[in-house]
Amino acid sequence: MSRKIIALLSLVLLVTSLVGVALAAEPDGNFRKGKYLFRKNCRTAGCHVAGGDGGDLSPATMTQAKWIETFTNWQEIPCVDSWGGLSDSDRKDIFTYMHDFAKDSPTPAKCS
Repeated sequence: MSRKIIALLSLVLLVTSLVGVALAAEPDGNFRKGKYLFRKNCRTAGCHVAGGDGGDLSPATMTQAKWIETFTNWQEIPCVDSWGGLSDSDRKDIFTYMHDFAKDSPTPAKCS
């Protein structure tokens, strides 16, 4: 009987480990690429700068929770129409940059 219990517990542990590894395998976005894409598509385009149509925006403009909320509903972002050539991966990279350097992050952005 104890062998069956040990085998069952071992199986549960193995399955739990595999699920954990599978969930962790999804890579985060690349914040360096996100910073480049944000500057290229949002700041240089004149949208998110002081006096621009979208107002001055940087990662430190919002908290991490607010960035999560914003990018969860990214289709509702006012300037989404100007994102024409951005892929899902590009959006994930921009999100990672904005989120990781938000005003309440361990390393908030110091300048825009």
